[in-house]
Amino acid sequence: MAYSIEKKSIPGYMMYINGGLAGMLGTCIVQPLDLVKTRMQISATTGEYKSSFDCLLKVFKNEGILALYNGLSAGLMRQATYTTARMGFYQMEIDSYRKHFNAPPTVLASMGMGILAGAFGAMFGNPAEVALIRMMSDNRLPPAERRNYKGVVNAFVRIVKDEGVTTLWKGCMPTVGRAMIVNMVQLASYSQLKAAFSEYFSGLSLHIAAAMMSGLLTTIASMPLDMAKTRIQQQKTAEYKGTMDVLMKVSKNEGIASLWKGFTPYLCRLGPHTVFAFIFLEQLTKAYKHIVLGDDSESNI
Repeated sequence: MAYSIEKKSIPGYMMYINGGLAGMLGTCIVQPLDLVKTRMQISATTGEYKSSFDCLLKVFKNEGILALYNGLSAGLMRQATYTTARMGFYQMEIDSYRKHFNAPPTVLASMGMGILAGAFGAMFGNPAEVALIRMMSDNRLPPAERRNYKGVVNAFVRIVKDEGVTTLWKGCMPTVGRAMIVNMVQLASYSQLKAAFSEYFSGLSLHIAAAMMSGLLTTIASMPLDMAKTRIQQQKTAEYKGTMDVLMKVSKNEGIASLWKGFTPYLCRLGPHTVFAFIFLEQLTKAYKHIVLGDDSESNI
């Protein structure tokens, strides 16, 4: 009598841990580009920076090389919350879909799962997002107006003490909206592109090709909402009432092209981060399956 051996699957908690670690490792590499993108979006009305390269040079010259990593602690906290939640949730969605339908997700199913994963992660990650935006933009404010947070924990404590706990979820709606679009495009396109490119690539080259295309598509789709989120979270006065108000005012006063202000650093940040995050996730998943489960098959991401 033949017995079938049931293949072990990665436990749910490891999907969340691997997702968070992958995002944090990617952030350590691309943090300077994220800072440039944020400065470019905030300074759109003042013309402080002529280009992304000009911004990078001015920050390096006036504030020092370490300033390029302003907000790193908040960035890592964001990945530990937002990316852990969204990546883990998405992997569990895919795993459940495959078990239920015994087939890989369709394009529409992948998009729907990406939307849910994005919303889920954004709710958890918004406090770190608020701290991150403030810490990265602090040095461009006049000395008297700077918040001078010592780190992400200090930022959380002072925000709650001075402005109330609800401020940690300031700009939550545009953050969730952006996350839903980002993850709908990023996670779904990565899964579908990986399947499409599998005829031409394999292994690491397959992961890189799918992640690069996914990063480009995600940048184009999410840039306006990212700009709106940044403006809302950084403002000290009630200049903007919501996401649509930002988009309408920026389009009217600065031109439609301003919705993609900082596109280059955003692409340079999101593109590599997408590549590194997915590569790290694939390798972490592969390592766990090989070492713990004794399974050398490809991941189902």
